[in-house]
Amino acid sequence: MEKNDRLSFPKRLRLSKASDYRQVFNNNFPIGDASLTMLVRSRPGTNSRLGFAVARKQIQKAVLRNRIKRVIRESFRINQHRLPDRDMVIIVRRPILLLDGPELNSKLEKHWNSVIKKCEKF
Repeated sequence: MEKNDRLSFPKRLRLSKASDYRQVFNNNFPIGDASLTMLVRSRPGTNSRLGFAVARKQIQKAVLRNRIKRVIRESFRINQHRLPDRDMVIIVRRPILLLDGPELNSKLEKHWNSVIKKCEKF
C-alpha cells in the first residue's frame, strides 16, 4: 500500500506553536454554531493549517475529547484540497456530545463549505 501524501495530515498542516494560536485568536473571522466554532485567519501562499481548542471543562472525558479531535482531523484531511490557504482553530463546546458520527460529519462539511464561501469574498 503506497502512502498518499495529498490525503495525509503531516505536521506542516498542524498549528503547533502558541504564537500561531495567538495570531489566529487575535486576527480571525468566526464561523460556527453552538457546538463548534471555526476561527479562520488569512495566511496566503501556504497550506491550510488546523488547530484544536477542546477544553476539559467542556468535554470532561479524555476519550470523548480524543474522539472528537480524531473525527475533525479526518474531515479536515479529506477536505484539505478544497480549503483555501488559511490557519484555522476549531473550538469545541459541550453540545457537540449530542451529535452522532454522521451528524458531526455533515456539520463539519457544512462549516468547511462556509469557510470556502467566506474566503472567496476576501
